[in-house]
Amino acid sequence: MVTTHNLGFPRIGAKRELKFALESYWKGQSSREALRATGRELRARHWQEQDGLDLVPVGDFSFYDQVLDMSFLLGNLPERVQGFRGDMLDNYFRVARGRSVQRSFGYAEKAAQTAGATDVQPAVAASLSEAASKEAGGAGNAADSAFAPPVASGADADCCPPVAAGEMTKWFDTNYHYIVPEFSAGMTFRLDASRLLEQLAEAKAQGVKAKPVIIGPVTYLAIGKARDGSDRLALLDRLLPVYAELLDVLAAEGVEWVQVDEPILVTELDKAWQHAFNTAYHQLKSHRVKLLVATYFGQLQDNAYLLANLPVAGVHVDAVRGRDDVLPLVNLLPSHKVLSVGVIDGRNIWKTDLDATLDWLAPLAKKLGDRLWLAPSCSLLHVPVDLASEADEGASLDAEIRSWLAFAVQKLDELRVLARALNEGRDAVKAELDANRAALASRRRSPRVTDPAVQAVVKAVDAAIAQTSPSLRPDQRLSAHAVRAQKQAAILNLPPYPTTTIGSFPQTAEIRLARREHKAGRLDDAGYEAAMKEEIARCVHEQEALDLDVLVHGEPERNDMVEYFGEQLQGYAFSRFGWVQSYGSRCVKPPILFGDISRPQPMTVGWTTYAQSLTQRPMKGMLTGPVTMLNWSFVRDDQPRSVSCRQLALAIRDEVLDLERAGVKVIQIDEAALREGLPLRRAQWQAYLDWAVESFRITANGVQDETQIHTHMCYSEFNDIMAAIAAMDADVITIETSRSNMELLDAFEDFRYPNDIGPGVYDIHSPNIPDAAQVVSLMQKAAERIPAAHLWVNPDCGLKTRQWAEVIPALQHMVAAAKTLRQAAA
Repeated sequence: MVTTHNLGFPRIGAKRELKFALESYWKGQSSREALRATGRELRARHWQEQDGLDLVPVGDFSFYDQVLDMSFLLGNLPERVQGFRGDMLDNYFRVARGRSVQRSFGYAEKAAQTAGATDVQPAVAASLSEAASKEAGGAGNAADSAFAPPVASGADADCCPPVAAGEMTKWFDTNYHYIVPEFSAGMTFRLDASRLLEQLAEAKAQGVKAKPVIIGPVTYLAIGKARDGSDRLALLDRLLPVYAELLDVLAAEGVEWVQVDEPILVTELDKAWQHAFNTAYHQLKSHRVKLLVATYFGQLQDNAYLLANLPVAGVHVDAVRGRDDVLPLVNLLPSHKVLSVGVIDGRNIWKTDLDATLDWLAPLAKKLGDRLWLAPSCSLLHVPVDLASEADEGASLDAEIRSWLAFAVQKLDELRVLARALNEGRDAVKAELDANRAALASRRRSPRVTDPAVQAVVKAVDAAIAQTSPSLRPDQRLSAHAVRAQKQAAILNLPPYPTTTIGSFPQTAEIRLARREHKAGRLDDAGYEAAMKEEIARCVHEQEALDLDVLVHGEPERNDMVEYFGEQLQGYAFSRFGWVQSYGSRCVKPPILFGDISRPQPMTVGWTTYAQSLTQRPMKGMLTGPVTMLNWSFVRDDQPRSVSCRQLALAIRDEVLDLERAGVKVIQIDEAALREGLPLRRAQWQAYLDWAVESFRITANGVQDETQIHTHMCYSEFNDIMAAIAAMDADVITIETSRSNMELLDAFEDFRYPNDIGPGVYDIHSPNIPDAAQVVSLMQKAAERIPAAHLWVNPDCGLKTRQWAEVIPALQHMVAAAKTLRQAAA
């Protein structure tokens, strides 16, 4: 009999209940106990959703991030928060976001403070005003707090001022962000298992067959950073006794199996890190619980022997991304060990081919017997909760496309079908297998998936790129950057250290409500356009008052930087409740790329040209790049990702050329997700970078020399791919550096970036407001490695999740810092 289990379940709730509870607490509008109660309710519901599995994960629920949870479990708190003596949950949020609780002002208070402001269209003003509070905390942050600065309250008011938030970066090659553990040479660790034990007690009370989930010691050290440059592996001997103590505590609670996540095993490991695995698990092997070491996101390759011979009771491998590892691992695995195979894709939303999977599993089941476990490939954190929500009234997914999909709940149903087929025979699940075959056949035959015209254009572009003359290639600029820069400077006439923002401004409750009312048909096109233009005018006015140099229109009409464009492209579909956690309370709803991509009509030209008509300053056109569109979507699995990316590049290229024809002189093409698409093994990087960089160049490089092309990247480790970023040949790149204290600049000690760069100086994911001196200090660090003539001053990301009360003073300080830098350079 095969055993079924799950590695992790989405924690945000099917209707984002956790998001709204968090934001209500952070604003000081609800109590700490109310937040904890929401957590308990969600855990109970999610365990019920996993009923019928032989083992269910416990400890995968988090109020912000599972890596930060592990840091607190291990007593690894940054020194800057160790003096706090209040509730540990508030200290937790202080590390996560720089602040625990704040007070904000709602729509009515804003209206009182901003007397004389232009109203929304009279016909819908009452509706918008009445429902604004209901919409608070919707797609972005919580309700707009007008221009009153956020005031610390609760623990922050009583205890200590805001602190620097922990550095945030991408979890391997996903769009999930974790808080980076911080290490130093003299640090110690101390067990605090209270959170995990509390959840374990709840699970027991509910009758859950619990399998606690923790991050393994080697991965924990590997994904952290030593702020003093010390050796992280030197901390292993201090870390392992805390893990041993934890295992003893769990054994005393009657736990049989513990899932220990070690995804670092799918990356290249040198001998020191390989030795660390042997050291760690030989020290932990004597404890009374059984350890299941789980890897995912890629292939084991040369680490297969290492994993197979660790002294643990079982191992889990990703049989979706690393299927070639499985059969060799079976031959390496000692006869007493369990092998868990992740056969359901935990990273995408397409239905599993159950027949093909059973054909592959049958020989394994025959050979391994009870030693075979089945699971999703990784935690289901990376997919939406329940497809059933998409059948509700008002859902946007039609029945045909919905029949092709499986969200987290449906993936566990697939797992149960596979197990039952192996344990009882396929006849026991004949109806389920017939339905699965029908859905797969429908998708293969659908004329919505393939567009011959798009495929013909891609072939023509491929042929043009093969030309030897650069002037004929669609992926080449006409002139080198040095030549372009002179032409652009003559037109734009910008000062040294030019200032700009990344694109979006706060998405207030009123904006979100107007968008929702328009989508529901309760606000007509004219009323919606008027509301959006009013907000664009506000954004332009505020930027001129701030004295920014290159402006943006603020993007009030955009729900999400990928979804907005996907909604206007052929080949995309959209869910209503397909939310996935990106970090903390920030959720995204990835579009579903199911077919060939084309652009029927312009997507941004009208909004951008309207904004430009309101100012004499340069207005940036704002687009999302093809690689980010690809990596932040659920992508079709019936053709190579590189082909889908090429189609996206050509569609967005059409938009770039239309913006240029409309007189837009600065166009930003965001590639925030370039880094996260890298394969986890360096040996495979170049193939990905070749087609990813070429796709960006196709998108950007059809313009004239005088058009300035920007790109933006955020919250990833970019130091090791700076040559590829330079090869993109954007005139200006803006990039995150504030949370990492300009760590990115280390790359410029050995690599001379040829074009202009704006190292982000303002951490927009924290409510903390930087002062001008901080910004000056960061830019001075940048100027030590990058010529000042090539530097821009900007935040590290878009401002849509912040409030105007935070944005205005932060940008005032940023502009003041730029002026100070100009005076010093004069």
